Amino acid sequence: MNIAVVGTGYVGLVSGACFAEMGIEVTCVDVDQGKIENLKKGIIPIYEPGLSDLVQKNSEAGRLHFTTDLPGCLDNVEVVFLAVGTPPGEDGSADLSYVLAVAEEIGRNMNSFILVANKSTVPVGTASMIEEVIRKELVKRDKSIEFDVASNPEFLKEGSAIKDFMSPERVIVGTNSERAREIFDRLYRPFMLNNYRIIHMDIPSAEMTKYASNAMLATRISFMNDIANLCSAVGADVHMVRKGMGADSRIGSKFLYPGVGYGGSCFPKDVKAIIHTAKKHGRRMRVLEAVDEVNEHQKELLFNKLMSYYDNSIKGLKITIWGLSFKPETDDIREAPALVLTNLIQKAGGIVTAYDPVAMDECRRQNIDINYAKDMYEACIDSSALLLVTEWKEFRMPSWPILKRIMKQPVIFDGRNIYDRKELEEQGFVYYCI
Repeated sequence: MNIAVVGTGYVGLVSGACFAEMGIEVTCVDVDQGKIENLKKGIIPIYEPGLSDLVQKNSEAGRLHFTTDLPGCLDNVEVVFLAVGTPPGEDGSADLSYVLAVAEEIGRNMNSFILVANKSTVPVGTASMIEEVIRKELVKRDKSIEFDVASNPEFLKEGSAIKDFMSPERVIVGTNSERAREIFDRLYRPFMLNNYRIIHMDIPSAEMTKYASNAMLATRISFMNDIANLCSAVGADVHMVRKGMGADSRIGSKFLYPGVGYGGSCFPKDVKAIIHTAKKHGRRMRVLEAVDEVNEHQKELLFNKLMSYYDNSIKGLKITIWGLSFKPETDDIREAPALVLTNLIQKAGGIVTAYDPVAMDECRRQNIDINYAKDMYEACIDSSALLLVTEWKEFRMPSWPILKRIMKQPVIFDGRNIYDRKELEEQGFVYYCI
């Protein structure tokens, strides 16, 4: 089977490489000539464990190709996956301009049957819009060519995306034709040899499933952060509360860890998008509005604790941040809590020095104007406070004697609750957590 994947960002590149790994001929398409040339040289634009090796292996095997020429590959493919960006607008709506532009190009250039499968996260009704755009282009050409449009949302976790794709918990497929359904069954069969995990449904339901899934996970995070803040006020231990809740099989323990709020490319954007979709249809998502509000406040929590400790004056103080990406094992800084903290600290007159194992180059590319350290200890020299924001593994067991010696003030604000209060206080640190 031959397929094309339009968009070589996170979803597109991972999807293309994993499909190629199963023996499928894959052409990855992007309008960015520089990115395509780099990919041909084995230069990967994102950080994801194992992705570079997978791309190189399948490129060398001749199964994975890169081009800017979508029309040139349409005659040779059966499926075109759309994996382009849908960035949020100021009102929270998803920007569909890239998705619809690709649909136009397909309609202008297709000459035989194609299944257009949307992996981009889009509002309900987008598949119908894609179908309409393609059909209009075919009418302009006076062509009558069969095609199908389907929804095949992705559920990849950054940091474990390859494992998620190769052994998915489920594959959601929204179709309106038996032909499209059979193509998806054939396409995903290699990933399902041990257990059939494809869930077929109508297209609007598939589009909604993606948003609803992310919204539920975001809700659990914000709920637990609210509980953690209440625990702080009443003297309860949120670790014990979480264990007690998670032991209930109806609740489970996943996504019940308090912290400094969620970030990344999915949760913030998708929560806002589903709120906007509801408003368009005369509804309110009251729970999700609260989820979004709690998350925005939670990103400021460590800053508020810092300001309280220093009596609302940190002007001229060096403040260290460990972790800039929104989560470990990625260089993604979109909506990252660390960037909110950085901005607040600088506005208050503090001097930010940060270290992240992977994300500093991305911060530099986006002109995040802070001081960058070569390692976690250099970042703490003469520091008046250390804020742990992203729980990278190398931050889990630092040398407390070294930190005690090099820091100006031994104060730690643990935004992920990974340290032991008793141990740190015995080492002479002042310790705050969520």
